[in-house]
Amino acid sequence: MLVYGDVECTQTVGAMQARIEALLMGAGRLPAGIERHGALVTAFIHAGELVQGIVDAGFQERGFDARSAAHESGMGLLVAMARVVARSWWSGFAAAPVPTSVLEKLAGFDSKLSIRTKSAEGYAFYALYPESYLEAARHSGLGPGTRVIGIRSIGTGLSALVAAALDARPPLTLRPAGHPFRREVRVDPAVTEELAADKEAMFAIVDEGPGLSGSSFGAVADWLEAAGIARQRIHFFPSHDSSLGPQASPDHRERWSIAPRHGVDMDRLLLRSSPPRNLTAWIEDLLGPLDQPLEEISGGAWRARRYPDETHWPAANIQHERRKFLARAKGASWLVKFAGLGEAGLRKHRRAQQLHAAGFTPEVAGYRHGFLIERWHEDGLSLDRTPLGRDLLIERIGSYLGFRARRFEAGRDGGASLEHLSEMARHNTREALGEDAAAALEAFLSHGRSLEGRVRRIETDNRMHPWEWLLVGERLIKADALDHSAAHDLVGCQDVGWDIAGATVEFDLSEAEASRLCAIVELESGFPVMAEILAFMRPCYLAFQMGAHVMAAWSLGDGPEAGRLRQAADRYSALLRKLLNR
Repeated sequence: MLVYGDVECTQTVGAMQARIEALLMGAGRLPAGIERHGALVTAFIHAGELVQGIVDAGFQERGFDARSAAHESGMGLLVAMARVVARSWWSGFAAAPVPTSVLEKLAGFDSKLSIRTKSAEGYAFYALYPESYLEAARHSGLGPGTRVIGIRSIGTGLSALVAAALDARPPLTLRPAGHPFRREVRVDPAVTEELAADKEAMFAIVDEGPGLSGSSFGAVADWLEAAGIARQRIHFFPSHDSSLGPQASPDHRERWSIAPRHGVDMDRLLLRSSPPRNLTAWIEDLLGPLDQPLEEISGGAWRARRYPDETHWPAANIQHERRKFLARAKGASWLVKFAGLGEAGLRKHRRAQQLHAAGFTPEVAGYRHGFLIERWHEDGLSLDRTPLGRDLLIERIGSYLGFRARRFEAGRDGGASLEHLSEMARHNTREALGEDAAAALEAFLSHGRSLEGRVRRIETDNRMHPWEWLLVGERLIKADALDHSAAHDLVGCQDVGWDIAGATVEFDLSEAEASRLCAIVELESGFPVMAEILAFMRPCYLAFQMGAHVMAAWSLGDGPEAGRLRQAADRYSALLRKLLNR
């Protein structure tokens, strides 16, 4: 099934330099504390994207990785910035000026160059904290002579953190390529010879993951072993301590099982550390002293707070849910949810404030270094548990979608093109329903390319399910409304027709109800809803949801959650088949 996608964008080096410099200067004006530290980390994350883009541009020109002036300058900048982050973290967020040498290194790149950058998934979605790599390196037992190798993309910055903590030389970074389960590296023979000549050094391979196969870690280790470096000299710095995924090769799995691995997960970093370097301290900075310890509600556990009977739980992709907790302070309950590090988290905070001010979402207490804190309504009833008049429902959904369409316009490259949505829908339909169904889908999607110029992309909600809507007293509010258009999937920002299609499917709207919803969205937004785009979006929405639920069930194997996911997938496939037959 086609479900996932990476967010890439083209930027000039000059624009990124200006943004990073502004973040560093802004951090310098903040008082000592977690907000200042968060600003430094945000600057570091952007610098990692900058250097990744510059080094990848050289890789594309040559077709292999090599030492270059741009690579050395970039990694020198990142190690210098990593030291600034490390000083802040280990000092308990004491204020200290950013060295002028950092700004000088930042200014040393060709500002006119255009590069393609990738958003780091771990920072954005999976609560991967740069500081965990500082701690892992500090406790690894490795020394300054370690040769550090980062795996691009996110390993560009993560390897600089490891090198800074070890006081090692700036890292080499590599870009594994090829089939996702059989990655390989292409490296300048001179670099291979240079590393192999160091007969005493230990080697540290740094990246997030591993994922389904761990083939990126494996490709770099294979290359080192082929160069004559003994297996026992190779150390791994992953983001978790789990085994390799089901697609790993037997040799990679054997090596991983015995190799020295160094990692510090989010729980150890933020939940079991002493103040001020823990999550509770950051929350109390906003809410005051907590009435009781944080309560974990990640991985679908939030459903136990909403549903008295587990048989009524909606399906959840528990492996990809954001980390979330309940906090109680002064008798009130608050949801503490990972929203993303860097600019991604700050944007969601601003969006949450706008949506609450308009009356659509819960109250927002604030944002602290990756976590957003907003009101948790203990007495809220989700719309899969309580009836609501259809007129009121459609009016409220229409007002909400109209507000988003009016206020949250997105760039042209913010989401999948209609052509890519069409490819996804045909592929998923073929996989689930067969060739005849995929052929029938062509009738709905054949005109997609001609519609692309009429799409007006916004930061769509992308999550219109009934359990995402809460009735609080007489108010209907939207929960989890901030980041599904920036999730780790291929949909991204779409025309408002995507959300209208979602509401039509999830609430089983009749044609008359769907027409009324469109009219309200047009009135509230000031923009027309294109009937042709809406007709295109509906089968794509069904095919995506079907594929997403099938993939989530497959990753879990058996058990109650996998059963719920398969049941949901069956519903979407039945609706898609019905639409195609009609």
